[in-house]
Amino acid sequence: MSILYFNPVTGDLEGLPEQMKILLDSSTITQEEKQKNPEAVYQALKYMQDPKFSLKTAKYMTQAEEGDYDELPPPRPVEGPIFPLSTIRESKEFKRASGIETLGSPPPPPIPKRPERTKSIYTKAVEDEDTTDYISPKESAPPNTTPEAVSKALLKAQTIKKLRQIVSVGDPVKKFALQKKIGQGASGAVFTAIDQTTGDSVAIKQMVLAKQPRPELILNEILVMQGSKHLNIVNYLDSYLVAEELWVVMEYLAGGSLTDVVTETCMQEGQIAAICREVLQGLQFLHERSIIHRDIKSDNILLGMNGEIKITDFGFCAQLSPEKTKRTTMVGTPYWMAPEVVRRRQYGPKVDIWSLGIMAIEMLDGEPPYMNEDPLRALYLIANNGKPEIKERDKLSTYFQDFLDQCLEVDINARPSAGKLLQHPFLRLAHPLPSLRAVIEATKQSLAVKEKQGFR
Repeated sequence: MSILYFNPVTGDLEGLPEQMKILLDSSTITQEEKQKNPEAVYQALKYMQDPKFSLKTAKYMTQAEEGDYDELPPPRPVEGPIFPLSTIRESKEFKRASGIETLGSPPPPPIPKRPERTKSIYTKAVEDEDTTDYISPKESAPPNTTPEAVSKALLKAQTIKKLRQIVSVGDPVKKFALQKKIGQGASGAVFTAIDQTTGDSVAIKQMVLAKQPRPELILNEILVMQGSKHLNIVNYLDSYLVAEELWVVMEYLAGGSLTDVVTETCMQEGQIAAICREVLQGLQFLHERSIIHRDIKSDNILLGMNGEIKITDFGFCAQLSPEKTKRTTMVGTPYWMAPEVVRRRQYGPKVDIWSLGIMAIEMLDGEPPYMNEDPLRALYLIANNGKPEIKERDKLSTYFQDFLDQCLEVDINARPSAGKLLQHPFLRLAHPLPSLRAVIEATKQSLAVKEKQGFR
């Protein structure tokens, strides 16, 4: 690339490739911002300029590098067989202690659609090693195809073969009775269902593999969930592969996503502290196993009617090793991204801590910073400004102010780990988890009224 500099006569950045110039001209980045930090502008353009990125359709990117950064421990070995953990907060003892019963709780309404610019953007596969037996490209791709098509077909065939090795045998239609669609994500739709053997409610994510631009990310999601049994992580129950449709069965949380709550209600500091504490416990568990979530936001936090708070959506997870302890993949959702990700610096698990800080602001304001900006300018502002401005900061407790400051520390070395943040005094302000039921029910009532009035 040519030397990048701001031309005060024309008001343009000189030295940009033509495609980047066109993209910049169509953005809302001002001349003052171009002059102030041309490097931040370039990094934002580099992210958006990828030909596979599109605000309306493609949500996938493929540029990545690897390097060393945070000293992460090697992944913890799993001792003994893995069994699904009983959810303590859903037990009769927990309900009796809290004075709350959830029998007959209605299923949550469909999750509101978020603006396209807030949706996740997948990147290259997080696992570079291939342990699958060799599959000939001739067996998985039609003749006279391009090398790129052959490579994609080979990867798809390898992914399906791996899936067959880990899914259960049988027809899920005979075991589960589908009820209601409750969500739609980049990789598939989510339905509630009844296990006809036990009568339990479950959530089933259905994905047509032929429609997945990156099917290996779905494989990654299942592998992470299978080995991540924790009270603050959505419990994986089973999976099935019928033809090329994958069904992933997970525990059902009737409270819906945190997004509903943050957009429909005003949350108190004690409620925010409770959610931050539970999410941090889940992140500590993942980070100790050398796993980075990389897409922490309200959409990926699910709530139970008794106050259960669980992390979901592991399609972005990065499994690290002692030799691969940092990633520079541009990944996640732009508005929640840490500056080191936007700037394409090497990063480690502390990107999840930054995203948690942005999510805490989301719980305060109903949306993350820069939500009203176009994605390119939002990326510029993240790279240039670092920690975003916190509205009405003086109205927050000193504990909450300090908690946000620590989560949103630009200096990675000074940003605390999940374990250290769990000792922060702000978390002592947390309300009892069952008290979250009131805000969940208020959310449901608000959404029901909007649906009745035709706003949803």
